[in-house]
This record gives sequence, structure tokens and C-alpha cells, in this order.
Amino acid sequence: MREVSRRGILGLGMGAAASLAVAGCSSGSGSGTPKPSKTTQAKPIGDGSTSHGERRKEAPKPERLERGQKPPQFVVFSWDGAGEVGNGLFPRFRKLAEDHGATMTFFLSGIYCLPESKKSLYRPPNNPVGASDIGYLTDDHIKATLRNVREAWLEGHEIGTHFNGHFCSGSGSVENWTSAQWKSEIDQAMSFVTEWKTNTRFTDVDPLPFDYHKELIGGRTPCLKGQTNLLPTAREFGWRYDASSPGGLQVWPSKKQGVWDFPLQQIPFPGHSFEVLSMDYNILANQSKNSTNAPPANYPGWRKQAAEAYIAGFKRAYETNRAPFFIGNHFEQWNGGIYMDAVEEALKHMADERHKDVRLVSFKQLTDWLDAQDPAVLADLRGLGVGQAWSANGG
Repeated sequence: MREVSRRGILGLGMGAAASLAVAGCSSGSGSGTPKPSKTTQAKPIGDGSTSHGERRKEAPKPERLERGQKPPQFVVFSWDGAGEVGNGLFPRFRKLAEDHGATMTFFLSGIYCLPESKKSLYRPPNNPVGASDIGYLTDDHIKATLRNVREAWLEGHEIGTHFNGHFCSGSGSVENWTSAQWKSEIDQAMSFVTEWKTNTRFTDVDPLPFDYHKELIGGRTPCLKGQTNLLPTAREFGWRYDASSPGGLQVWPSKKQGVWDFPLQQIPFPGHSFEVLSMDYNILANQSKNSTNAPPANYPGWRKQAAEAYIAGFKRAYETNRAPFFIGNHFEQWNGGIYMDAVEEALKHMADERHKDVRLVSFKQLTDWLDAQDPAVLADLRGLGVGQAWSANGG
């Protein structure tokens, strides 16, 4: 993907600047990318951009906790944009997930399936026709994105949405969109994913192996803005969760307007008295401010600090209230790729055999588990504050 324009604030940790610029979501294709799956059982949907009938790796059915039973430690790694641009990051983290029995959520930006030559098809609310603050992918990168999204779903991962043009500032910001405008944005994202064959005329890419109208049950808004007006529309679409809240705490989640609310969380930030939001960009913003290419002499220390922040957030939840832990990422190479290395180190730490009751899951899997529980059990868990120890008698 090309270098892109501003991404705006992503809900910075206390102590960070109020508004910063950031590059766009991107990823890569590597030589180790698994070969496309067989499509002989696939039944096309619509123009054949999507299909159903192929087998995928399925997760175990959620188990219902008994009252007084200690919950597993859930951790959700999610990726904003999920575009594939030749730097090897999408297949790298798919392979990491495979190696450690993890599933993840990939929030696909709809315009990553739309050629720039067809950008006039995109009519973003309160912005010019075809506008986008994250740009468009080349044809080769659209193909690579489609192939990685396809394989990710077959491997058991979830495909959510990061919507389309990623507008974070000015009068066109998603923060100002009405519920009706969010509906238009979602409808367009859905069409770009489900009609990519019509829009691209590609004949050498297999269909996405899912019905996106059924698969899509949640998303994350650009810059964590606009959730209030999004939620009525999300509920209308039958979405079961939203991951757009900024500045959440490490406590058990609850619902907003009937939709599970999964906020990025404030976590300990080594070396500082304030906490930082659990996303790669927010850590960067507190380290190098608005630069994604700071002096390399800082990289080793910043990488260590980022990994330790994720691990500290995990440890606090794991050793106390067992609140699900949410980590957000972009496929990026900011500051020499140190944040990708840090999140890989953190995942390996969490997946270590010493942590046998840790579950590295997608947001969909977590939602399934929560919906399967006794409401009284969840109420007990929600009564535990940040860092408050779980006990069989008290929650």
C-alpha cells in the first residue's frame, strides 16, 4: 500500500499529545504464504466474489462456567485495515497464530477490495466522491489482500470491518456521522467485499469462502470515533459486538445499546506513571510523538518497552480478575518494525505452556462464550475492578 495521509488520534494514553498523524494500515505477502485451498465444494454467492460450502478450522463450542469456577484468560489480537502490500506481515502473523493455536480478528477495510480506477463508486459521508484518507491499493495488493483474507478465514480467524475511508478530522470526520450515514458506509463496505469480481474483473483469484452478510458481526471505527451513532445501526444490522471504544479499563465487558462493547484498554506503561492504550500506534505516540521513522538508536529500548507493556497488561488480568485482554494492531513497519516484533514477543509469552488456561481467540469467539454464560456469573465477574483478585466466593 502507498504511504497514506493522516489517521488522527486513536485514543492516546494519558500524557500523549492530543492529536497526531499516522500512516495507514498495511501488510504483506511473503513466499511462505499457504497455497489457496481447494474450491471444488464452494457454491458462489452473487457474482462469485464470495461463496459458501468450504470447510474451515472450527473453534470448540464455548463451555458454560459454573458459579465459583475460575474463568479462562481470554486475549484478543485484532488488526485494523488488514491490507496486504508485500512486506510479509499478514502471512507472518497468520503463521504465528497457527504455531501457537491462536485465532485473531482482522478488521478489513472495504476499499482495500476496490481498485483506484473505480473509486468513484465510493461515496463517503460528508466527503467528496472517491475520497479516502488511507488511499487505495494497487491491483497486485488487492489480489494479495483477497488471498490472505481467504486463507485467514479458512484457518479459523474472524473477518470484521474497519469500514472504508478512515476519516478522522474536519467536518467529514466519522465522529460527526449520523446513524443513517453509518448505514451507508457499512452498505458500501459490504458491497466492495462482496462484489470485488465485478469491480476488479480479476479471474485469477479464488472467491472469499464466506457469506459476508453472515460473517460480519462487528467492527472497529477509524480512530475509535463515532461509536455512539454507529451502535443503533450496528444493532439494526444484527451485529453482536463493537470494538470502537477508546480508553477502556481491564474489567469484564458489558453491553451498550444491546451490543457487546470491547474497548481498547489502558495498560501499565513501563517507566511512566500513566497508562497507555493497548494498541501499537498509541505506544508509538507516547514514544516518538508524530514520527513513524524516529532515530534508530531508540528502537531497542522502545521495542522492549512496548513488549513489556503488553505483557504487564496481560499479567495484571491473568493474576487478578481475568478480564479479557484486547490488543489492537496495524500491519505496519513504524520505527523499523519494532511494534510488530513487540506484539509477537507478547503473544509468545501469553501462549507459553505455563499459561494453560489462556485462550487466544477472536472477538467472535469471545462473543460466543459470553453469550453462552449465566448472566449471574457474568455479573459477578463485572463486579471485579482493575487488578482485583478473582476468588471462588467473590466472583
